Amino acid sequence: MPEARAPPGGPAVPAWANQSGARDFVLLGFAHVPALRPLLAALFLALFLLALLGNALIALLPGLDPALRAPMYFFLRQLALVELCFSLDVAPRLLLTLLRPGRGVSPAACALQLLLVLSCVTSECFLLTAMAWDRFVAICRPLRYGAIVSARRCRLLAAACWLAGVPVALVFTIWLFSFPFCGPRGIRHFFCDIAPLLSLVCADTRVFEAHVLVATVLIMFVPFCLIATSYARILAAVLRMPSASGRLKALSTCASHLIVVILFYGTTGVIHLRPKASYSPESKQVVSLSYTLVTPMLNPLIYSLRNKEVKAALGRVCGQRRGTHIP
Repeated sequence: MPEARAPPGGPAVPAWANQSGARDFVLLGFAHVPALRPLLAALFLALFLLALLGNALIALLPGLDPALRAPMYFFLRQLALVELCFSLDVAPRLLLTLLRPGRGVSPAACALQLLLVLSCVTSECFLLTAMAWDRFVAICRPLRYGAIVSARRCRLLAAACWLAGVPVALVFTIWLFSFPFCGPRGIRHFFCDIAPLLSLVCADTRVFEAHVLVATVLIMFVPFCLIATSYARILAAVLRMPSASGRLKALSTCASHLIVVILFYGTTGVIHLRPKASYSPESKQVVSLSYTLVTPMLNPLIYSLRNKEVKAALGRVCGQRRGTHIP
């Protein structure tokens, strides 16, 4: 395949990266393994459909079964909706990139995708923190749980989590797209993200990168510290419980959330804490797959397989749909 001029310090860009118009970007996701594109497209389509099905089920189940009206399931429903938005924002463009390489992405479409990605990541950080707070109150303040974690407070928290990412995402998206882009407009990623777009900018971005780092620390590290503090206090409270069965039950209610937190922060932190890190764009694509496709697919499985109430509610709903009674 013929190649176009590469940007300084990077490999050559496929010639079709410049065939979509002077202003359009071209996503080069997995361009380094062209022979595997059909196989990757089939795999990612399966992950996407599983993520859609699982998160849609988790989002709908609390409304179908009265037993899942607790605040924990309210926040779980919000998390599933965020994962749905995330998957719908990233996966269709990824599949199109694999099946139709070389299709241009307008600056407006690229900016919109970046805006949604940043908003979803921010909302998920705050939602995971709200879920940790819910578990902390349930285990450490059980007698006051109903008064502290009220329905009104849960709705306000959820609204704040959803809206918090919008202004930050707007500021950085507008700021990034105000820079001049030069050379081939091939984005070495499967979606529009800050790091690969920065590599196309022909201007001094040090101030922008410093602000991105500060915002990332505030949005990711501060919530992570709050989550860690909540779990440290939960662990201390659990260790003071007299019965082993009580300790096991308390820890089991937190296990699913803790697994999701580790999966989310373990992957997003690698990408967003160092927007111009030294590792290759190809390795970043693999890590990005973890939180854009794999984690949204795994979250419903983690919560449904480890939660007896979710499994029981699913059984009741399925039984009602079949016209049978499940006690």
